[in-house]
Amino acid sequence: MKFLRFSHGNEQHLGIQEGGQAVSLGQHELLDLLRNKTDLSAFARERAPGGKRFDLEEIQYLPPLANPGKIICIGLNYSDHTAESKFEQPAYPTVFSRYNSSLIAHGQAMVRPRASDSLDYEGEMAVVLSGGGRYIGKQDALKHVAGYSVFNDGSVREYQFKSPQWTVGKNFDGTGGFGPVLVTADELPPGGAGLALETRLNGKVVQAANTRDMVFDVATLISLLSEAFTLEAGDVIVSGTPSGVGWAREPRLLMQDGDVCEVSIEGIGTLRNPIALER
Repeated sequence: MKFLRFSHGNEQHLGIQEGGQAVSLGQHELLDLLRNKTDLSAFARERAPGGKRFDLEEIQYLPPLANPGKIICIGLNYSDHTAESKFEQPAYPTVFSRYNSSLIAHGQAMVRPRASDSLDYEGEMAVVLSGGGRYIGKQDALKHVAGYSVFNDGSVREYQFKSPQWTVGKNFDGTGGFGPVLVTADELPPGGAGLALETRLNGKVVQAANTRDMVFDVATLISLLSEAFTLEAGDVIVSGTPSGVGWAREPRLLMQDGDVCEVSIEGIGTLRNPIALER
C-alpha cells in the first residue's frame, strides 16, 4: 500500500493513495502507528471503505512521517558517486544525521539559502523502520522495515566541505525533500533492491542508477547501525546517492531559484520540488 500524510483545508490526514485519489484514514499519525506496532495494511483495509476521498491535485502533501526519531543518512554508498567525489571507497558506511527542521514534502519548495549558492541535488531511497533494537543480525534486518520512500538530500556544498564533518551542509532548513508516499515493504523487492532511480533537473536526467548497486545494502546498513545505537520504529535511513551530482560536474550544475528537481524510484513514485530563494 501507498501511505501518505496530507492536509486539506484546515485538517491533516493519514491516507492511502488509490489511483489519482487520496483516501483518508482519519487524523492519525503514521509514526504513532509504527511505534504502536500497528499492522498498517489491516489498519488501512478497516478504515478506507468509509474514508473521504480527495483528488491528489486538491491536497497538500506532508512528509510521510512527522518528526521521525532519527534520520540516518549514508554517504558514499554508490561506488560511482564515490569516484566522482574523489574519495576512496570506504569499507564502512559513511554516516551522518539530518534534523527534522530540514524536511520538506512533495510539492513544497526546496530552499536555496541566502548564505550560499551551492545547493545541490541527491536522489536517494529512504528506508522507514517498523522496529529495531541493538545487534540485529543481517538475516533478520529486513523484518524491521515498514516501507520505502523517496528522498532528495539537498546539500549546501560550500558548507558541507567547510569541515571534515558534513552535518551543517546537510541540514539547512527546507533542503530535505521526503515523499510523496511510503510504500509498504511487501510491495517491493526485499531491501528495495533492483529499483531504477532517476533524478531530473528541469526535466533533464542528471542521475540514473539502480538500488542494487548500493555498496552497503539495506540489510547490511540496519545490522551495522544497530551495533552502535538502538534502532526504533519510525527511524529513517537515507541510503545514499549515485553519481551525477551537480558539484562533481564541469561546469558545476547547482540549483537556482525557479528550477524544479524530481527524484523517481521505480515502484515508489516521484518526489517533485521547485527551488526557491530563501526570503
